[in-house]
Amino acid sequence: MENKQVKKTTKIGVVVGNNMKKTVTVLVERPVRHPLYNKIIKKKKKFLAHDEYEKCKVGDVVKIIETRPLSKRKKWRIQEIVGLSPTESEKAIEDKKE
Repeated sequence: MENKQVKKTTKIGVVVGNNMKKTVTVLVERPVRHPLYNKIIKKKKKFLAHDEYEKCKVGDVVKIIETRPLSKRKKWRIQEIVGLSPTESEKAIEDKKE
């Protein structure tokens, strides 16, 4: 039996909702060229991602990675928080000043 290494897909998006326990909604945007008009348009899609420690806030930029199905719609998990939301980063700056 061969062990095949499957490369799991990763995406970067913004957290737009964290109302559920251990789950966040991540909005991923990607640029696509329109086939007829050749204009660049933004395609948007929302993913439900597992946030084990509930660290993500609305507005955070996160990297999500594909995983086994955890529920009906949740097939992604948070790999890392890339950037903080604007309000969180302002609070961090104020804390450093004090």
